Amino acid sequence: MERIIEDQELGSILLRRSLRAKHYSLKISRGQIVATIPASGCEERMISFIEESRPKLRLALKRNPPTPIFDESSELTTQTFRLHIFRTERSDFYLSLKEGMLNIACPQTVDFKNDKVQELLNSLIGKALRHEAIRILPKRLKELADKHGFTYSSVKITKSKSNWGSCSVHKSINLSRSLMLVPEYLSDYVLLHELCHTVEMSHNERFWALMNKVTDNKAKALRSELKKYHSFG
Repeated sequence: MERIIEDQELGSILLRRSLRAKHYSLKISRGQIVATIPASGCEERMISFIEESRPKLRLALKRNPPTPIFDESSELTTQTFRLHIFRTERSDFYLSLKEGMLNIACPQTVDFKNDKVQELLNSLIGKALRHEAIRILPKRLKELADKHGFTYSSVKITKSKSNWGSCSVHKSINLSRSLMLVPEYLSDYVLLHELCHTVEMSHNERFWALMNKVTDNKAKALRSELKKYHSFG
């Protein structure tokens, strides 16, 4: 049995009673709180549990915003392509990336609200993002490193949702494919951020002084603007 309750702060909360559940539990799924109640449990107890967990749930929702539903009306623009989803007479899904357009053809009878369909569309779009990230970001990283005199040992494109980028003590840099979703100047900010970590690992005064040096004293403003964007997936 399932039902939706609306909370002014937390949004729609799905209450779900499960025969297999032994405990009251809360999780975030596609940006929505899912509250699972044991078969013999009490809904009032779950409501109290939600209230007790409100601060944690608020933070979790901020870190995991609602995942968009992809369908024919979806608009997505990246650094190198725009998304176009459409129905055809085909019996399968088909992806084509050319001339700045990611075309995803779907069967005529496709149900875009189906979770499996959304998983497939997310996978296809994710593959395109990764393809373009591999094509664009390593080259751009080298350009910025050469321009500002940085050195690094390797670069890898990841699916990370929690970090735009990272740098190890061995000067190995990881960059999220999601960087293709932000403007190029913000992507450059992240690349410079990781390059600065090849010199100073900590976020101390020396690090931010170096960041300001390579961003024309715009590090704080760029950092603030980047917070408006979310990773893919």
